[in-house]
Amino acid sequence: MSAGSERRAAAAPRAVPAPRASRVELRLSCRHLLDRDPLTKSDPSVLLLLRSQNQWVQVFTLDYYFEEVQKLRFEVYDTRGPSDLGYQDDDFLGGMECTLGQIVAQKKVTRALLLRFGRNAGKSTITVTAEDISGNNGYVELSFRARKLDDKDLFSKSDPFLELYRVNDDGSEQLVYRTEVVKDNLSPVWEPFKVSLNNLCSCEETRPLKCLVWDHDSRGKHDFIGEFSTTFEEMQKAFGEDQAQWDCVNAKYRQKKRNYKNSGVVILADLKGSLFPGLHHGRLSDSLHRECTGPSTPAEPGRPAHPGCNLEPGPGPGADVQKWVAIDFTASNGDPRNSCSLHYINPFQPNEYLQALVAVGEICQDYDSDKRFSALGFGARIPPKYEVSHDFAINFNPEDDECEGIQGVVEAYRNCLPRVQLYGPTNVAPVISKVARMAAAEESTGEASQYYILLVLTDGVVTDMAEAREAIVRASHLPMSIIIVGVGNADFTDMQTLDGDEGILRSPRGEPALRDIVQFVPFRELKSASPAALAKCVLAEVPRQVVEYFSYRELPPRGLGTHTHDAGPERAGQPGVRPVSVSSTLGVP
Repeated sequence: MSAGSERRAAAAPRAVPAPRASRVELRLSCRHLLDRDPLTKSDPSVLLLLRSQNQWVQVFTLDYYFEEVQKLRFEVYDTRGPSDLGYQDDDFLGGMECTLGQIVAQKKVTRALLLRFGRNAGKSTITVTAEDISGNNGYVELSFRARKLDDKDLFSKSDPFLELYRVNDDGSEQLVYRTEVVKDNLSPVWEPFKVSLNNLCSCEETRPLKCLVWDHDSRGKHDFIGEFSTTFEEMQKAFGEDQAQWDCVNAKYRQKKRNYKNSGVVILADLKGSLFPGLHHGRLSDSLHRECTGPSTPAEPGRPAHPGCNLEPGPGPGADVQKWVAIDFTASNGDPRNSCSLHYINPFQPNEYLQALVAVGEICQDYDSDKRFSALGFGARIPPKYEVSHDFAINFNPEDDECEGIQGVVEAYRNCLPRVQLYGPTNVAPVISKVARMAAAEESTGEASQYYILLVLTDGVVTDMAEAREAIVRASHLPMSIIIVGVGNADFTDMQTLDGDEGILRSPRGEPALRDIVQFVPFRELKSASPAALAKCVLAEVPRQVVEYFSYRELPPRGLGTHTHDAGPERAGQPGVRPVSVSSTLGVP
């Protein structure tokens, strides 16, 4: 709030903000699945389940919310045909549970598949990769056909299908689409298919693409016919000139046969685009670039430009979220041994500090590879000399203030209470400055691979308001967000000054904050709400704050990373699970 602005007479009740959904595409692959068929290989499909109201519910569409814990379960079954929609235990190949946040944060999650009662399904694994498709509404429709393919069958003709891969920056290949099988035909015409530009080429016209043609085998041992490489740029140019055809080449035959030319020809029969009319008449239009890169502003109103905080700035790795917690141990909380104290440990009901800590911490811990929290306290006299400290490690290890997961913070908090003397004053500038120094050191590397979130839990208005404003203004230039949760029934009107929702926060010297990085929430206004509602309210602004920082640093997020598709014979030998979107049916024919 700028100097001279009127204070609010009373804090208005805070409504839970409308959820901000992002679109994320999940790509699934399985390895070493159990074989339930005696004569052939399994025909696997995946069932996606979402945990809702304490039960697993089958979902077909799913939006991603950074501020929610969205528990998912992937179940793999051996299907017996299109009419077989019942998922029986006899056909169960294994399952895996995780949260959508974990997938988004890690970009690639590989887990062992488990049978009922937690038994391993042999060496079976499932890999789920995530890619942000928010704002990338453009797509192309491709239609391929082939001519004079090699015949791989003795008593009939080949049953060809085509696979389209994009080549990633590291040289690995990512499956984009697999066509249907055309039976007994050496000049097949495959059905047209639509694919987003983001999936096809990461919105880069010159990114290498690879097409492979196989002869389908019911036992899963498909015969390789041939392949060719191209780019989306080349596709457009060739199609516009009516020359969109490529030799389908088998490298082994080329080496062995002197007069070998090809194993057939693959033809791009049609190319259409959505939201960029005229695409099939020539080069990639400016409108396509806009679809891929999005608007120049950091985010659209009401929706973050990127789903969550694991961003990919420039060429570097994704930005892990470094999580810091600062807990108020001032005397105004009351004697922890007294049931009226805000720090009282009730064996049957967690206090407000613990409720807020767990609700927010369980969300944030999914966005860091090690799930560790740095946990600090302020406003207490601490051993051995019992001097007042405003930035002490609650595990009493100044060399390593991190705790293992949110439960590690809870344990450290419980163990800390009987060892300190609650005192004062309520100074938060020291903990803000401490985290800011870490963020500044990260920024100086030029990589910005870490983003810092500081959660401050306090029972009253801070006494070092001027110093806190100064520290926040300095921190607004850094990869850092601050969440302040007010517990208890104190008058938090002055605390709204630190939350820049109604005006730009300024330092005592008049310097404005570069970004609004503070979110203040009085716990009492959400006391009767669920932990999920509390987390939504507390974390709602974080995605926007992250995107604003990367925009300010001119390090726009590229979206979620792409990863290696399991190459080799098994990529065709076990069709497994094709890439799918969380906004589409997840069963695989």
